Amino acid sequence: MVFVDSSVWIEALRREGRIEVKLAMEALLEADAVVICSPVRLEVLGAASSHERRRINTYLSEVMHRSCHPSDWERALALSWRLRDRGVIVAWMDVLIASMALHDGEPIYAIDNHFELIARETGLNLYQPGYGGAYRR
Repeated sequence: MVFVDSSVWIEALRREGRIEVKLAMEALLEADAVVICSPVRLEVLGAASSHERRRINTYLSEVMHRSCHPSDWERALALSWRLRDRGVIVAWMDVLIASMALHDGEPIYAIDNHFELIARETGLNLYQPGYGGAYRR
């Protein structure tokens, strides 16, 4: 399974979105390998226009959902302190998403460089699509 960040969802859902992101998302969805966690769902639906919300919500409901639990918040807090102590300042939601993926032992597909910064400090596995967007385990 692959945690897919809102940066990828938003790019893939855009009419003018980057083709390589769209192809990679299509491959992940076809492989039934996508996980959307609560913070990402909030970011994607929170940014959706009023006329797109229902369509996007229906679309997102078709993929595996990972709820955020109290222990996830505690792990995210510890990770945020660790990152901050090393001079790495990233968005709080990205820290929460990364801590969930780290705990679950799953990679993250993101086009947001915050996850690269987190990966350098934690060993977070960043998903890299295969040739032509192909799904790679």
